[in-house]
Amino acid sequence: MKKITTFLFILCCMALANAQSHSHTSAQPMSYPNIDGYVTLKADLHQHTVFSDGNVWPTIRVLEALRENLDLISLTEHLEYQPHSVDIPHPDRNRSYELIKAMKEAEEHGLLIAHGSEITRSEPVGHSNAIFITDANKLVKDKAEDAFAEAKKQNAFTFWNHPAWHAQSPQGVPVLSDFQKERIKNGELHGIEVINSVDYAQESLALALEHNLAVMGTSDIHGLIDWDYTEKGNHRPITLIFAKEKNLASVQEALFAGRTVAVYNDLLVGREEYLKPLLEASIEVTKATYLPKTQVLEIELKNNSSSNLLFENEMGYTFYDSSPVFEIAAGDTKKLLIKTLEIKDKLNLKLKALGCFTAPKVQPVLEWEIQVE
Repeated sequence: MKKITTFLFILCCMALANAQSHSHTSAQPMSYPNIDGYVTLKADLHQHTVFSDGNVWPTIRVLEALRENLDLISLTEHLEYQPHSVDIPHPDRNRSYELIKAMKEAEEHGLLIAHGSEITRSEPVGHSNAIFITDANKLVKDKAEDAFAEAKKQNAFTFWNHPAWHAQSPQGVPVLSDFQKERIKNGELHGIEVINSVDYAQESLALALEHNLAVMGTSDIHGLIDWDYTEKGNHRPITLIFAKEKNLASVQEALFAGRTVAVYNDLLVGREEYLKPLLEASIEVTKATYLPKTQVLEIELKNNSSSNLLFENEMGYTFYDSSPVFEIAAGDTKKLLIKTLEIKDKLNLKLKALGCFTAPKVQPVLEWEIQVE
């Protein structure tokens, strides 16, 4: 009897330990390094559920986010477009947010939930997301101008959705109308989607830089993340937010300040002041020694991000056994042999990040000062 009691006690302890340490992350959770002075948070701030035109219950969005190791999500249901209202009537536009905010899973795993909604109009107004609102019902207005004014009153961070979407702009090029110009002037529009779903628009990046708008990347998911992205070997598009701390107030401050980078797999887009330090932090030099009796320096570079990174040699020195263009896969290590022509005690490694953009067609050049062992 004593042995049985002891055995049951051990089982209970094991079950308790598992319950306290259980994880929802998948085999490929997303990870990106912090940069100096900031914590890097992974966010998807454009998602839909059955409470507007999506196909899943809100709680699914939390579980998907936990699987991909996101830090922040927002459900941005259309305020004006409610195709499921016959089956799921909900006069309270806050309902999907309240359902996920009450989930213990999100709180237990540190997933932040921002209250958001989508203001939906035909052109030239288009679609925009308001994040960090306090009451979605008050954003339901006859005039779009009044909806944006109410979002500002609630201190919302508002960004322009898929401005290059061909259904809105047949040429696939964003058109900044007088409406958007007025919203920017009034402090009612603060960001723009440069990546939406699988689409990247360099013209949207140009508008972000010209009008000081935060660079955003979102999934705009309506179905399942697994079906639209994971099963195809992709991660969802996200916005990396460089916040002072991991909390909603700090995230809100960072978004208003424009400290963001948009990411979709191996495509990274953002202002140089944030994208360059992110990329430089993503590459760790794990080895730097000369091959015996040679002037050929062997270095090993480890990619500590979830993006495959493509580089081109920008140094005066050439590689011994590699193309000047090479890739370091996410989480992998790459060995380079550099012909330095003489023994050096340090080297300035200089590479261009080919899959990354700080402006239309502008790719950042990165530098690492390597101490030779």
